[in-house]
Amino acid sequence: MKAEEFLKGRGAQYNPANPYLKQEYVAAHIEGLDEAMLSNSKTEFFTEHPKKIVNKVESPDLGLSYSMNPYQGCEHGCVYCYARNTHQYWGYGAGLDFERKIIVKENAPEVLARQLENQNWQVMPIMLAGNTDCYQPIEAKKQLTRRMLEVLLEYRHPVSIITKNALILRDLDLLKQLNKLDLVHVNISITTLDEKLRQKLEPRTATGARRLQVVKQLAEVGIPVNVMVAPIIPGLNDSEIPAIIKSAAEEGASSAAYTIVRLNGSIGPIFEDWIREAFPDRAEKVLSQIADCHGGQLSDSRFGTRMRGEGKFAEAINKLFKMSQNRYMAGRSMKPYNYNYFCTRAGIQINLF
Repeated sequence: MKAEEFLKGRGAQYNPANPYLKQEYVAAHIEGLDEAMLSNSKTEFFTEHPKKIVNKVESPDLGLSYSMNPYQGCEHGCVYCYARNTHQYWGYGAGLDFERKIIVKENAPEVLARQLENQNWQVMPIMLAGNTDCYQPIEAKKQLTRRMLEVLLEYRHPVSIITKNALILRDLDLLKQLNKLDLVHVNISITTLDEKLRQKLEPRTATGARRLQVVKQLAEVGIPVNVMVAPIIPGLNDSEIPAIIKSAAEEGASSAAYTIVRLNGSIGPIFEDWIREAFPDRAEKVLSQIADCHGGQLSDSRFGTRMRGEGKFAEAINKLFKMSQNRYMAGRSMKPYNYNYFCTRAGIQINLF
């Protein structure tokens, strides 16, 4: 693809074949009039009614918790997103399909309530948007995330929200109520403060400056905010670590964390294609340094090292992050959850009489 043909508003620049499908759509004739349309078509939405919405997370890298995602696929278009591979399980591609074919789980709030009513339910924080962003653009219309927060408030259940969209401020009223009971943590992902980089790296997200405003508005009302400097991509945004942490601290963030990019499955070729088109002068350096962090490979599935990396570049990133954290966020931390308020609807009804 030539530089002038770079698909603006998209992260991935093509749609790789789905390894789980025996057949795929291709452009049969190079002179086909519809080729451009097929390359960057409009976003489509599909309805799904799952029987289960909350899944238990048992990864030793993340600790015991749950995750739930009202949407599959994400309009934000972050080229590095680890969730791209999961889109293939639905019969779509991890590239452009991930950004333009969005599955909406219409019954998510109702299914959440049913799962919380299970007599064997064990109370642990639920990561809302542990896979795709629960505040991506379609949420403004569907409001599934808001309705799920209403369910969590009703049951007094702890929740951890991860987003890079300012739409979260729409639900400030619910977040305040959850926070009064120590039931909510918010994680704002800030990958870069370089607007030119953001426009290519994560094209449909809020700007870095806007995300810092979100941190400020949440912190001002006492809601604990953790800033995720993630993912750190060696040779691309690692030098921004001090500036991001400093800016987040100035806006009232309670803590900061980071992960190093890993390009598993189809994400590897998607990212490599993107970096060679978006930043051809830096491509080899970036790819080489990413590989150096993961034992010579772009991908890494090893627990314990996959999110932090290893080797000289990973060590340098870790030291820079810790120095910045100690300098700008010393003594700060996220306040603990309160697990004592959880109550099923049956329990609530009993208390009324």
